[in-house]
Amino acid sequence: MSLRPTPSPRLGQIWADRLGRWSIRSLQVLLGVALVALGVWALVQVKLVVIPVLIALILASAAAPLLRWLRGRGMSPGLAAWITMIGSILVLGGVVTAIVVAVRNQWGSLVESATEGFEDVQEWLEDVPFPIDQRQVTEARDAIVDFVTSAEFGVGAVRGVSAAAEFVTGVTLVIVVLFFFLRDGDKIWEFFLRPFHGARVERGRRIGVTAVKVFGGYLRGTAIVGFVDAFLIGIGLAILQVPLALPLAVIVFLGSFIPLIGATVAGILAALVALVANGPVVALIVVAIVIVVQQLEGDLLQPVVMAQSLKLHPLVILIALAVGTIVAGIAGAVLAVPITAVAWAIIKVWDHPDPSIDERKHFRRRRTRADAAPG
Repeated sequence: MSLRPTPSPRLGQIWADRLGRWSIRSLQVLLGVALVALGVWALVQVKLVVIPVLIALILASAAAPLLRWLRGRGMSPGLAAWITMIGSILVLGGVVTAIVVAVRNQWGSLVESATEGFEDVQEWLEDVPFPIDQRQVTEARDAIVDFVTSAEFGVGAVRGVSAAAEFVTGVTLVIVVLFFFLRDGDKIWEFFLRPFHGARVERGRRIGVTAVKVFGGYLRGTAIVGFVDAFLIGIGLAILQVPLALPLAVIVFLGSFIPLIGATVAGILAALVALVANGPVVALIVVAIVIVVQQLEGDLLQPVVMAQSLKLHPLVILIALAVGTIVAGIAGAVLAVPITAVAWAIIKVWDHPDPSIDERKHFRRRRTRADAAPG
């Protein structure tokens, strides 16, 4: 009796069982992760261009309601874009001028108060229970002076000049790209949708409208929350006669664009200035004001203003902040949360339209107005 050899399984049968299916899925996930990592790496290499473009996109999305209102009054896209740009530059220029004037007028008194505050800290350190003598304080101060006068500090200063040049380049690119987004944003997106047809075009329109809606809502909501925080904290600093109250209020406003940690860091800075210039009692009062304002923001203002634009768990926000900071520094920390919010919103409308938005009507209305307007 002859024994027939057991036939070896075919390649298709190997991949058809449960282990094969899991293996295929794992390979797909690994390939997807590798492609995402490669894309992120490529974008980081040209972040001097990518970051300004993203900033311009977010700013243009925030200005979309104003642009629609101006175009609805019969203005051409170019004129509406110019009015929006010039108005924004005038407002920003006024704020910067006010900050420079405030710093220049109060810098001398702040330096004098800082010197007195440092001497008070020295006296306090001499009275603490653990041993800290004057020699240790002097050595620490001399170490700081040596670092400032060292070659390493000079190298850091040169790097700072290079960073400043990159900043100026980035700002210029933001202004140029922002103007084209304001004037031709809808046409630009329609151009990218030309290769697609049918359901894919509808999906592309959903993505475009959703991105503008979430980006704009996030920036406008964050600006409102940051303005309220800066206004209340600034009033408190002015009443307590803390130097540089206006610049500190502006820092609080800017810090609000970094969720969870930005406002806290700005509040700590305000408390430190109060400690140096006004003493520990005023500093404690400033801390109390910051805590109360942030509680009011978190419990009352933020849920109302940001409910429609930022539906992310705090853990997701923290992870996005960490990843953004590692990839692109401060700019990455600012951009990480809105990008994550937009990505999540796009996932939700990928196959299901947002019932609050009629994409066809939206694009048809914007295209008709753009074509009918001269220039």
